[in-house]
Amino acid sequence: MQPQKNMMPMRVEFDLSLTRTLVPLKDMSEAHLLELLSNSDSDVICAGQTIFTRGSYDAHHVYLLHGNVSLVDENNVTTLIKGRSTLLPIAHHQPRLVTAVAESDCSILRLDSDRLDKLLAWSQVADYLQLNISRQRDLDEDIDWMMTVLKSNLFFKVPPINVEEIFSRLTPQVVYAGDVVIRQGELGDKCYFIKEGEAEVWRHNESGRQHLASIGVGRCFGEDALVNEAARNASVIMATDGVLMSLNKQDFFRLLKEPQVASVTLESYEERISAGAVAVDVRSEEEYSELHLNSAVNVPLNLLGIKSRMLDKNRPYIFYCNTGRRSRAAAHLLTQQGFQAFALDDCVNLFAQSRWQTLLDDSADFLLRDGIAQKGV
Repeated sequence: MQPQKNMMPMRVEFDLSLTRTLVPLKDMSEAHLLELLSNSDSDVICAGQTIFTRGSYDAHHVYLLHGNVSLVDENNVTTLIKGRSTLLPIAHHQPRLVTAVAESDCSILRLDSDRLDKLLAWSQVADYLQLNISRQRDLDEDIDWMMTVLKSNLFFKVPPINVEEIFSRLTPQVVYAGDVVIRQGELGDKCYFIKEGEAEVWRHNESGRQHLASIGVGRCFGEDALVNEAARNASVIMATDGVLMSLNKQDFFRLLKEPQVASVTLESYEERISAGAVAVDVRSEEEYSELHLNSAVNVPLNLLGIKSRMLDKNRPYIFYCNTGRRSRAAAHLLTQQGFQAFALDDCVNLFAQSRWQTLLDDSADFLLRDGIAQKGV
């Protein structure tokens, strides 16, 4: 079979219920998933059209939603993939190990891999924080607005590893009805979140004073001041007494800088395991089942808050994923709790380079018992 020359695909609308079943998208919050899909493509591919070619780098997750696709390897061996037979991205290796050709008219979903990974880690760290916050009885009244803050797209540029630091950077400010919080035309150096109360947004123009919006708990305003030097384009006046949480520009830029995390190299991995360390795969259960490190246990990042009590603070743990982003976040969060946590370096190479294949397993699963890995039954 000879692949046909690429043709321009037709855009189609997203089926959100279908998209939510895909791996690892099913483990994302709706807010983060919608943010991901806002810059993604869902296409109709005609029979005979090449979806991707062996040896290429395209930095995308490609999901087969409907139709059939043939995967042709370097030996011209063909494997047929039928729509919905897998919820994982098809033949997801970079560079591509196979050529994918549509056997029938197909619909596929293309997602930017780096953006997916970042929003997935963001979403799962937020889940971790939500669980920790819910355990602190003194924060019962704050959990709703705190989770609303974490869903603000203002912070999607912040490395997921720094999500926990956001609230330590926010400063409370008591305000009263009639207070002008920001004034149109002024230069600003901070943004605000409404913790309590309501505010009105007004703009002055040649025709007079125009009411733009009423905003309440959880809403952010004035965020443009964090990323540019433009004057405020509207005024915000408190309609009621309330409490605001402010974030200044310097603290926002500090949040953009990712801290160092203790790490372990792939070359020293086996020695560390032999010395008693435990490998922890923080990907989804489906990703783990497809392929994982020998003797590694599976603790998805979004469940880390629940399952961390199964770890032993006297034993070192090496966290890994397929990019390093989720595992660095996991190692950082558990280090903050007093665990001996390390992130595995070169996670991308672990799954992409043949030299590490002897470290991988696709058959035996391991469970976490008394802080160590034990082979499942």
